[in-house]
Amino acid sequence: MCRLILMKMVKANWPRSRRRQAWHPHRAGAQRSRGFTLLEVLVALVIIGVALAAAMHGALSLTDTAAQTRLKFLAILTAENQLAQLRLNGGQLPLGSVEVACSQGGATLTCEESIQPTPNPFFRRVQVRVFNVPAASDEAPTQRVELAQIMAILPTTR
Repeated sequence: MCRLILMKMVKANWPRSRRRQAWHPHRAGAQRSRGFTLLEVLVALVIIGVALAAAMHGALSLTDTAAQTRLKFLAILTAENQLAQLRLNGGQLPLGSVEVACSQGGATLTCEESIQPTPNPFFRRVQVRVFNVPAASDEAPTQRVELAQIMAILPTTR
């Protein structure tokens, strides 16, 4: 019994630092560094890369759409100019179809003017179609694409 009392006294006076304590990561004995692991950094870089790739795809798509819209607008202006030129010819509208090179705003286009008769001999049906000029390259040739079409009935002199 004496021995049991002696052990209780020794245990009560034993320094706290020597007592068995639960492990905690923020205590002095733990060797945990502060910061991100390599895996966390790689996951973050992959997420950022995917987001940037999607943003670049969207930006390139918008740029391409803007260029096509500009080309169509220039084609409509060209068709209207060709129709105005036919109006200014003083009513001389020979029947037939003519294809001429025309450009507008730095874009090289091809205009096709088609003049057809109507039931009334004093009027002609005029159709102006504007096509893009395919780029000459070593690759497969691109097809002509119709960018604009305008149809009007114009008076003619006999």
